[in-house]
Order: sequence, then C-alpha cells, then structure tokens
Amino acid sequence: MFLVTGATGRVGRALVAHLAAQRLPVRALARRATEAVWPAGVQPVDGDLARPQTLDAALAGVEAIFLFTPMEGPGDLAARARQAGVQRGVLLSSIVTQKADPRENPIAARHLAAERALADSGLPAVVLRPDTFATNALDWAPSVRTEGLVRLAHPQSRRVPIHEQDLAEVAAQALVSHAHVGQAWWLTGPRQLSQAEQVQAIADAIGRPLQMATLSDDEALDQWRARMPEQAARRLLDYLGKCVDQPPAVSPQVAQVLGRPGRDFTQWAREHRVDFSA
Repeated sequence: MFLVTGATGRVGRALVAHLAAQRLPVRALARRATEAVWPAGVQPVDGDLARPQTLDAALAGVEAIFLFTPMEGPGDLAARARQAGVQRGVLLSSIVTQKADPRENPIAARHLAAERALADSGLPAVVLRPDTFATNALDWAPSVRTEGLVRLAHPQSRRVPIHEQDLAEVAAQALVSHAHVGQAWWLTGPRQLSQAEQVQAIADAIGRPLQMATLSDDEALDQWRARMPEQAARRLLDYLGKCVDQPPAVSPQVAQVLGRPGRDFTQWAREHRVDFSA
C-alpha cells in the first residue's frame, strides 16, 4: 500500500491518479479526502497533519509514503510512519533549501525543517527538490478569464517550470523502489521560459490574445501580501528580479529518472486551457 498525503493538492492528486492507473494500491490522505472524487481502487482517508492522532489508521499496512511540507511545519508524521513499519518515504521539498539562507528566507526555513525532521526520523527516504511549478501560472487564471490580462512583476524573469505530472511520475518511481533511497533530486522543466513567454503559451492554448501589465515592486508586494508573509513576498520579488539575467539552470534529473524529457510548458498550457477560459 502506498500512502499519499496532501492528496487533494496538485501534485498529490496527480500522484494518486498515476499510481491508480498503474493498478498499484494507493491510499489518499487529506483533511476531507472522503468528500473528493477519486479513480477506481483508491482508498480515501481523512486525516490532518496538525492532529497526529488522526493519522494512525492511514499508516496501517503502508509500504511507502509521499510527504509534503505543510504550512504549519513538518510535524512528526515521518517518525510515526517509521514506528508504524513504513519502509520508505518521499518528501516533496524545494530547491530553495539549496539556494537561500533559511535565517532570512521563511520558505527555505520551512522546507529545510521538513527535510531535517525526515532525516531525524530514521525513515529511509528520497527528497524531491523542484524549482518552479508550472501550476504557479494558475495564479493568473482569474484575471485571464475576466480581463484577458496578466499582471506581472519582472515579466522577462526566466524560470524552468515543471509539469505536476512529471513530478508525480518521478515521485512514483521513488515510492515503488528502494533503489533510490538516500538520494535528493533537483527537478526542473525541460527549458527556461520567461513569464512573458509563459503568458504567450497560455494565449496560444486558449486561442485568444492576452495583455500584460508590468507591476512595480511596490505594486507586486501589495498584491502578494494578501497570500504570503511580507518576508516571503520580498524574497520572491528579489528572486524574480535576479532571474531576469541569472535564470536557474535546467536539471537533467527528470529525464534520467523517467527515461524521457519532461513535458514542456506549452503542453501544460494546452492541458490546463479550461482553467484560463471564460
């Protein structure tokens, strides 16, 4: 049995679907998992990482567990999994743990705490460190649908967005085999794209032109404060500015693990065009 925590999230849901399609036994854990619709054969189970007493039933009979870094901190799920006889874990962390000082960057601090909690638990594990999620572009969907407009800070900032399905398939490889234990994988999409190029890919996918409005740093901070701490917003803004001239490199590890190139952002845009369509 494979347990996927955060199963209603974008990566978690893709992983559950992939495991189910491979006819592997999968249990989906989320706060309201039993209220969601799942592929045939998936066992939904309600549980809250902030309330460890809700997790014991979910861990029963589990061979391997997919973990993510919750907003409230790493908790002790890895240690409980080890005590329950789980053989290995796969943690969805972030490459920011390798790029930023956790004393100054709260996102790096949170992911690094989760990695350390996993290591301290003694649970054999693989750590996944993606760079930019392609699904970050879904933040633009409301204004695309209603205004045909995307507001961007540093539109020429270049990133390496990775498709959530590629992340899910990489996670599945780590879950089902003990051969990868002890590794930490840096994961990116197959090429660098500017934010402006991502907007154009979305426009092509939905078949209508989109406008772009450039935000000043102050305007961007005002917009982001509503959904993240001030310090995190400033670090994100700094990183976007840096990536105009110093974008992150493309990692070969998705292709190495899966035996094929990762999915391009243009494919992601086509597959998500309904999210951007009025």
